[in-house]
Amino acid sequence: MPKDVIIPMDFSSARESYDFLSLFPAGEKPFVKIGMELFYSEGPEIVREMKRRGHKIFLDLKLHDIPNTVKKAMAALARLEVEITNLHAAGTTEMMRAALEGLTRPDGTRPLLIAVTQLTSTSEARMQSELLISAGVEETVRHYAQNARRAGLDGVVCSPLEAAAVKAACGVAFLTVTPGIRFAGSAKDDQCRIMTPEKAREAGSDYIVVGRPIIAADDPLAAYRRCAKEFLASPSV
Repeated sequence: MPKDVIIPMDFSSARESYDFLSLFPAGEKPFVKIGMELFYSEGPEIVREMKRRGHKIFLDLKLHDIPNTVKKAMAALARLEVEITNLHAAGTTEMMRAALEGLTRPDGTRPLLIAVTQLTSTSEARMQSELLISAGVEETVRHYAQNARRAGLDGVVCSPLEAAAVKAACGVAFLTVTPGIRFAGSAKDDQCRIMTPEKAREAGSDYIVVGRPIIAADDPLAAYRRCAKEFLASPSV
């Protein structure tokens, strides 16, 4: 199964995004994530332009609404030809099935669809005290992942700490996309459940989403290459 490092375009404008990507050589096109800030600032054209420039795209809008609304929204997003998009697993299996139906084009093709389980900024204490979810994080993530799999989705977004449990519950082909990646010894920032690129690979992550450790680095290109080397390296024998 292919693995990759995804860089979130956590910028407020297209110009900032293109300036950042200009740090990469012409033949090196990282997989990028376009989230709410950039998409809401620039609209669908930012996705089209990133595709024209040769980037694979994870469109991270985390849809969560009634099934019919999500179905229609996914039908619109399907026309953008991204590689991955997502929604919140908390929307229930009915919403996830509707999303999958809307995302599937008339010819049967579609982007990968994954479900957000619990945000990596959410601690177990907050999940229990504020969301009133009495189960532990790993149990909750595993249950949400099983719901997503039953709905026909391709995988989930989870922290790397839960990747192994998701694989055990849903099978090795079920994708795990994991933010919350930090280099050894670096700051956690606002993340609670984190892991290094190497440990994430060992835990079963298929894609890692790495933002500030790359974007805020003194040398973002070197940081990206280090991350890719640690994550994509073949396990030692």
